[in-house]
Parts: sequence; C-alpha cells; structure tokens
Amino acid sequence: MTIRIGILGYGNLGRGVECAVRHNPDMTLAGVFTRRDPASLTLLTPGVKAYSIAEAPAMADQIDVMILCGGSATDLPVQTPEFAALFNVVDSFDTHPRIPEHFAAADEASKKGGKVSVISAGWDPGMFSVSRLYAQSILPGGSTYTFWGKGVSQGHSDAIRRISGVVDARQYTIPVDAALEAVRSGSEPVLTTRQKHTRECFVVAEDGADTARIEHEIKTMPDYFADYDTTVHFISLEELRRDHSGIPHGGFVITSGKTGWNDENTHVVEYRLKLDSNPEFTSSILVACARAAFRMNQEGRTGCVTLFDIPPAYLSPKSGEELRKELL
Repeated sequence: MTIRIGILGYGNLGRGVECAVRHNPDMTLAGVFTRRDPASLTLLTPGVKAYSIAEAPAMADQIDVMILCGGSATDLPVQTPEFAALFNVVDSFDTHPRIPEHFAAADEASKKGGKVSVISAGWDPGMFSVSRLYAQSILPGGSTYTFWGKGVSQGHSDAIRRISGVVDARQYTIPVDAALEAVRSGSEPVLTTRQKHTRECFVVAEDGADTARIEHEIKTMPDYFADYDTTVHFISLEELRRDHSGIPHGGFVITSGKTGWNDENTHVVEYRLKLDSNPEFTSSILVACARAAFRMNQEGRTGCVTLFDIPPAYLSPKSGEELRKELL
C-alpha cells in the first residue's frame, strides 16, 4: 500500500522531507501545507500542490501521515497536538527538558483522534537516544556522554531568529576537544554541560537594532544557551550567505563501562554521525518514522510513541523476512 504523506511547513526541513519521500517507493507526496501564500512556493515534485494550512483539516482522508516541519521553540508545541487529533503525525521536537509534557499533549490528542503520533524523531533526540539506550542496557554500570557538532543546530538557530531585531542567524555547537578525548579514554570523567560544549552564534541584526540586548537574550535563553559558554558575532547578511550557507552537523554518543568480576576490563562504545546536511538527514528519519506510524495505526495502535517504542523493522520499507535474510 502506498503511504500518502503530507508536509506541514516548507523550510529546510520540509524540502528535505520532499526529497526523502522521493527515495521511498512505498510513499507518495499528497500535498504541502504552509502559513505563507501557497502560490509563493515552488515544489520539486511534479503535480503536487501547495495548500494553505487552513485547508489541512478538510484533507484528512487524503493523507496517511502528516510530517510536521516547524520549529520546537513555538511551532510544534501548538501544531503537534492540534494535528495529532486529525492525522497520524511525526515531528522532530528537540527541546529535551520539555519532551515529557510534549509527549503527554500529543498522546492525549492522538488517542482522541484514533491516530498515532511519533515525536522527537530526529537524530538527537531520536537516533542518539536509541544509541544511548542500547549502550546503557549492555553496560548498565557505565557512563554515557553525548557530544554534538561541530555543526549548525537548526533548532537553536531558529530560536535566535525568533528574537526581536534578528534578521537571520546560524548557531554552531562545538565539542570541547579535551572533554571528548577524556571520555574516549574510558576514564569516565564527571563533566558539566559547560565543560563539554561551546556555542558560537553568527547573527544578522536589523539596522538600528539593539545588539547588546540581542546578545543578552541569546546568552540567557533557558534550555538553549544559558548553560553554555556562548560567543555571539554580529555580521552582515552578505557574510552570512557567503560563509554560513551550509547546514552541516554531527556528533558522538560514547558509553564506557566495565565488565569482569572485579571490573578488570574496560569497554568503549561509540556511535558517530557526520552529516553534510542536518535537515536532510533529519528529514530522512522523519520519513522512516512516518512509515512506522502508518503501520502501527493500521494495526490498531493509537497514542504517542517515540523511537524507543517503535520496532526497528517497522521503519524499513522491507519486510521482516527480507531484513532477517539480509542483516542477521
């Protein structure tokens, strides 16, 4: 059965979803929904239309899974519960401390609508979360560390752009080399959030904007910057486009632990991502999770789930039998 996909939001993430759908033969793009003028969008997929977001509820019977491509700061906390009552949905909500409340809101809406919602389906939270879970299950007495970057964080960049007086921005997350090497040694160091990463921001401000205020709002923003050493650079729009047009990212999940009766053997498990395009890789995860949401709902499941709750085979376009033959 072909899975009909809707895209809500057509920024970098939405365009990435459109590309990912093209690579999945069991899916088709049913439509793109936007808060902008639909006529202003030029889609890549021939024959597919852009619609106003207001038209989405009337098309609930034409879409199997709606992939939500808004930002975590203000979009998804509202959009995910709203659309989860109408569609199977997938989002990449990445504000870690607020995931429990986001889960609860999506779960309530999905159960009322008889749908499945998959939240926080990116690479962190998401794929890195699964890596942490596997490693901690195997080495339950060990220590797990997560490093991000060096790369552009879409969510943090979006949070900066929401500040009054900001035209555009890019935020880079940078691991501290000394902390990374200490963890890889297996010594299980105790590290604070500030010791593991720095954040570097390149910001284009409006003419006449109070840059001191903008810098203060960035550095004191809870959940995003307040716990990190953050450097803010104000640059021109031309410099941003010339020097910061790409969206690379990546990172590491490293777990070290001991085995043996007297803990005589040390093990280090490392999972790494190196991404040319953060949004396109995240989009590919969202699309795989859309398949899982559809399958789970077809089997009668409702409510909210995360990647922890999804059987791995449900993510693949191949059957369980095919996967067992190829991968086991």
